[in-house]
Amino acid sequence: MTTTTATTSPATAPRRQPDLRRPSLFRLTGVELRKLVDTRAGLWLLIAIGLLAAALVVVQLIWTDAADQDFANFFLPTLLPVGLLLPVLGILSVTGEWSQRTALTTFALVPRRGRVIAAKLAATVLAALASVLVGLAVAAVGTLVAGATGGAGTWRFEGTLLLHAIVFQVINVLMGVGFGLLLLNTPLAIVGYLLLPTIWSILGGMIRSLEGPARWLDTGRTMEPLLTPDVTAGQWGRLGVSLLVWLGVPLVAGLIRTLRREVS
Repeated sequence: MTTTTATTSPATAPRRQPDLRRPSLFRLTGVELRKLVDTRAGLWLLIAIGLLAAALVVVQLIWTDAADQDFANFFLPTLLPVGLLLPVLGILSVTGEWSQRTALTTFALVPRRGRVIAAKLAATVLAALASVLVGLAVAAVGTLVAGATGGAGTWRFEGTLLLHAIVFQVINVLMGVGFGLLLLNTPLAIVGYLLLPTIWSILGGMIRSLEGPARWLDTGRTMEPLLTPDVTAGQWGRLGVSLLVWLGVPLVAGLIRTLRREVS
């Protein structure tokens, strides 16, 4: 009795399916961080943030009284101008996909657009945190120089001020992302972000009937207490209401638009 062994030729052998795994949010965030510096605009914007923070400390060393040359006074002036550039970075992180026509590739590789948007949000928040670290670093250098050149050079700094600075910069960059998602066009989003709150702030100061609502909806007023160590419960409440309008609405509406927009 003979037995035959069946053999399978390579041509008829079942092919092994590749192990396709969904990229983790951590990996997607790393990709989005690289995208922030891959474009010339994003790279120069990050460089400008660092140079601006350093320049402000130099101005403080030259023009302010020696008694005022301490760590807190070096750190605080870096928040406002850097906070104006961070939203532009947030806008570019979103609108760059459409202006450079890379959205088709991005969403083909990661079909779930919500994961891509979440990664962009995480990357821009990390950029905001990095800007705070840059501000702390240049303030530390300024304090050392001040101490060596006859300035106060004191290191007194309240921890709540650091927390408020982080909240301040994260809010700014997320507002930029919200306008970017809503408009999906770089010039339009930048102009809209800079112009609409400014117009509202001007109207709130000129028209008496708008003074009351402006105290709750003008982010220029509601975010100002974050530049101080102490923020009251009422100030937090007004900040929350203004962010619901200028951050929550654009972010949610932009998310819906981005998830539904046809990529071509």
